[in-house]
Amino acid sequence: MQIQVHAFNVKYDRLTNVLVSEVQISTAFNPSSQSSPPNLKKYVAIWDTGATNTVISQKVVQDCGFKPIGIAKVNTASGTAITNVYFASLWLPNKVCIPQLRVTEGTITGDAELLIGIDIISRGDFAVTNKDGKTNLSFRIPSIDCIDFVKQHQSSVSTGNKVLSRVGRNDPCPCGSGKKYKRCCGNS
Repeated sequence: MQIQVHAFNVKYDRLTNVLVSEVQISTAFNPSSQSSPPNLKKYVAIWDTGATNTVISQKVVQDCGFKPIGIAKVNTASGTAITNVYFASLWLPNKVCIPQLRVTEGTITGDAELLIGIDIISRGDFAVTNKDGKTNLSFRIPSIDCIDFVKQHQSSVSTGNKVLSRVGRNDPCPCGSGKKYKRCCGNS
């Protein structure tokens, strides 16, 4: 049985130090007993490798009608705080739903209303590249390979070969989806 892999890219036309994508969120949703998610809303999210858990703003709490399930002590750049905890369902840009996710409420600066933390990032393969003055965020879930740049570099030096070859538009997508590259990760 082939593993179903979902992947997405966010490309920036410049170098950036804030990685954002659009996500959707609702109150906790059980796909096996409900046909559609309750009160699904779209927001801009920051992908934050420094955040242990996913954080939602007070606006998201109000818009979606979240009810607290408890409280948690959280450590932030501005100190320690006690905040509400909620159960949520989160949809990533690759259409993967994380149905029963514990999220905390917090203050998020800028235009974003969510922080995607390591609790989500660690479920898949996450890479950020900065080539030719442009940043690319790439994420796939579930994790299907170990990205090891040291090993790639050592292999290319020892064999004298280029490790990564150009993928043709009609070739199978290297993310493992089974689709043609042009209809998957090459569709940007």
